[in-house]
Amino acid sequence: MGRVVGIDEIVNITRELKKEGKKIVFTNGCFDILHRGHVEYLAKAKELGDVLIVGLNSDLSVKQIKGDGRPIVSQEDRAFILSNLASVDYVVIFDEPTPYELISKIIPDVLVKGSDWSIEEVVGRDVVEGNGGQVVLVELTPNRSTTNIIKTILERFCKQ
Repeated sequence: MGRVVGIDEIVNITRELKKEGKKIVFTNGCFDILHRGHVEYLAKAKELGDVLIVGLNSDLSVKQIKGDGRPIVSQEDRAFILSNLASVDYVVIFDEPTPYELISKIIPDVLVKGSDWSIEEVVGRDVVEGNGGQVVLVELTPNRSTTNIIKTILERFCKQ
């Protein structure tokens, strides 16, 4: 079971883990309405190293990215759920639209995003590769997304 930590704390933790020779994996996202696709993605990310850190977009950040109707689930609840997944070691919440600043502070060995991104689009790629790390695109579980779940709920329960 993982822990929810602040940015300063994750920087210190990461520094210590690197001294121990641990391979640090980082990914990020909104993780609003956690579903099978999220869980499988995080499990695949964890397989790429020793410690998985998940950067979680704050409520403010999600609203900036997804619009006024999101998030559905609060950052506290999303962080709690993520930190209780077997594959997740640490969750850190960030307010910016992208995790660039956070990635620059922890400098993970592996930066993971879903295969719906191109390598060129991955935020923080320059930081990770510039420090000898790698960027990995993980195949996503087909037809699994928060947007699809919301659409299904609206279709089934909001018919006029």
